[in-house]
Amino acid sequence: MGTMVEFKRPDGQGVQGYLAEPAGSAGAPGVVVIQEWWGLNAQIRGVADRYAAAGYVALVPDLYRGKSTVEAAEAEHLMSNLNFGDAAGQDVRGAVQYLKARCPKVGVSGYCMGGALTLLAAVNVPGADAAVVYYGYPPLEFIDPAKIRIPLLAHWATGDEFFAIAGVDKLADMLRAGGVNFEFHRYPAKHAFANETQVGAARLPTTEYQPEAAALAWDRTLAFFGKHLR
Repeated sequence: MGTMVEFKRPDGQGVQGYLAEPAGSAGAPGVVVIQEWWGLNAQIRGVADRYAAAGYVALVPDLYRGKSTVEAAEAEHLMSNLNFGDAAGQDVRGAVQYLKARCPKVGVSGYCMGGALTLLAAVNVPGADAAVVYYGYPPLEFIDPAKIRIPLLAHWATGDEFFAIAGVDKLADMLRAGGVNFEFHRYPAKHAFANETQVGAARLPTTEYQPEAAALAWDRTLAFFGKHLR
């Protein structure tokens, strides 16, 4: 459904990305989709395809520069070598600018590691119009609520062993004190509950696809983006 394209970062470097477009994309809003720690794989391309089917131009920046994996240890290695500030301030910002050249409004959404980067983008990327986080946050000292001027939606798993729900509560307190327009939803699920590949023997012990939670989160996401991007 989609195709690989190249876009420019603010510093002029080129980045590859997966672009999925709806039929008759003229005037359609855009969404930058940020990968999990696995990389730009078939699953996250599928998320972009779903956005395209819902009427959005979706772009997944290739943060790992062509690398992806199904092994947790390698994924952790790739993620730990990623410069988060550079990824949010340059790769994601460049992706937003690329979509802004053709879309009237652009949202940002990410999963796990991509959720943390979505929050950093909400703080640091001018031009984004709304953000949706799926079960991921960076160290909270990197979040300056005073700089978040866009509406924010987030989906959290109460049984998340990677991103403790206590941190979610602290983040909510920070955003509330900072006057951010935000909406948090909590689901009785494990980490990566919206990732349909995390089933059976393929999943980590700490992750599990939860179809009911995934469907509810997707419906809420589309309603939120529909309100703020259309």
